[in-house]
Amino acid sequence: MQDFAVIQNEGTEKTVPSRRKNPAIVAVLIGCVFGAAVVHGQMRGDTRPAEQVFKNITALKGIPADEFMSTMGFFSASLGFSCVNCHGRDSGGDWSKYAEENDIKRKSRGMIAMVNAMNKNFFGGRRMLTCYTCHRGTSLPETTPDLTQFYATLRYREPDQMVSPFPGAPEAGEVINKFLNSIGGEQKAATLTSVVAKGTYQPYGVPTKYAMDLYAKAPAQRTLIVHDLAGSDVVDTFDGREAWISESPQLAPLPFLERSGEDVDAARLFAAMTFPGQIKTLLTQWRPGGPALIDDRDVTMVQATINGKVPVNMYFDDESGLLTRIVTYVDSPVGLSPTQVDYSDYRELGGLKVPYKVIATWLDGKSTIQLTEIKANVPIEASKFARPAR
Repeated sequence: MQDFAVIQNEGTEKTVPSRRKNPAIVAVLIGCVFGAAVVHGQMRGDTRPAEQVFKNITALKGIPADEFMSTMGFFSASLGFSCVNCHGRDSGGDWSKYAEENDIKRKSRGMIAMVNAMNKNFFGGRRMLTCYTCHRGTSLPETTPDLTQFYATLRYREPDQMVSPFPGAPEAGEVINKFLNSIGGEQKAATLTSVVAKGTYQPYGVPTKYAMDLYAKAPAQRTLIVHDLAGSDVVDTFDGREAWISESPQLAPLPFLERSGEDVDAARLFAAMTFPGQIKTLLTQWRPGGPALIDDRDVTMVQATINGKVPVNMYFDDESGLLTRIVTYVDSPVGLSPTQVDYSDYRELGGLKVPYKVIATWLDGKSTIQLTEIKANVPIEASKFARPAR
């Protein structure tokens, strides 16, 4: 038996390209890559009950509106569905169609009630079962064991909770110090105070690469602008305290979405990683993880947390020491939603190595950012992080 994990960026067994080609999810694509965030509880998100924002909400009454969309993403990933599979083909171009009643919605409400009842009656109210427990990316749960799953190469299961330190693994501090040295040294990393970048943004399954601008100031102010996406700019901003995404009504049911809850914890992590000199103070509860493979390269996983609730799994290339992947989770009313961000194409920038390519993958989307120009430690106007008039 193998004593290491095997991970691949591409080639999942079941793919549903239509799920990620729907332009209606582009807003979520933006938010997961450079998601704005603050410490949990400091954010004024859209905490109105979902039924006050959306129409025909029954089984999910009472959950915050900003959690409602991530819940839809959890359903999408669990069943391998796109938006139109549940809401009807006409919903692809008309948000009003999402509220119309149909048999799939009625069935889904019954399934939500079933899962809630099982967790309550058999597990003391703990979330031990979710949609994904049975469906695993298919509309109909499989009932017959698949022998190929038992005798195939050991498959790696990303840990979704803090685990015991891996025996014999290098200390977490040793791995982090190697990373900081590999990019130019801890002192040099601390000198990076601002970033202005240009590049392209490409949603999964879409041939177009959209122009984008990025503005960031240490420790965690950041604005990402994707231009002319479906005829409108999408702006994702974290001003140091609060975060929001603004876009065209054609792209999202909430053209202005303030972010809150654990979503901002994960987003804060990815925004702050623009300035990697903060890594030692940004995360806590460091512990060594096990060896793994990413695209046939040996890596070491180090685990930490940003909020004490969910883990942050960080993968560092054994040879170069560079950070290659971060995986973390956001809680939703129906289950944990993972986000994976891959870093590559490291280049020199004023004595530091920084990634020019970032690929983000989450439950209902995937996107690729390719930076073409980065300027370090240049002045940035405060207006770049200002809240837009509404």
